[in-house]
Amino acid sequence: MAERRSDNVSLEIHQILQILPHRYPFVMVDRVTEVVRDEYVRGFKCISYNEPYFMGHFPQRPIMPGVLILEALSQLGGILAYVSEPFDPTTNLMYFLGIDNAKFRRTVVPGDRMDLYVEVTHHKSNVWKFHGEASVDGTLCTEGDLLASIVDRQP
Repeated sequence: MAERRSDNVSLEIHQILQILPHRYPFVMVDRVTEVVRDEYVRGFKCISYNEPYFMGHFPQRPIMPGVLILEALSQLGGILAYVSEPFDPTTNLMYFLGIDNAKFRRTVVPGDRMDLYVEVTHHKSNVWKFHGEASVDGTLCTEGDLLASIVDRQP
């Protein structure tokens, strides 16, 4: 069996913004810490009380919406696809197509560092399937199977 090799890719926010089409307040990945092309990616998002969704979710006990945790995993999957098979982000986008087996096991709150892990489970042509996990302090918070596709940008 071949040994897995880390490509030692570390992407900071300005590099992430060159890959993802998202902008504030919808960028859900602060840093990529490790990538093994065509296999997996690790990164994180630091959760701040200043996040705009905390004003309404919920003012007396703020928790990160589960759908945004899944969005963070989707964005990290897009970064993995880009690093694995670079595409021109000015002419192509990765669209999130679906999710299966989503489970929410622990809340994510201000002050947490949400560690993200996404691995490729299937890839054919422009379609990618991933399994993603979000954790805080080693405790699994959210997981799910994600489906995405790289498509041409519309004018």
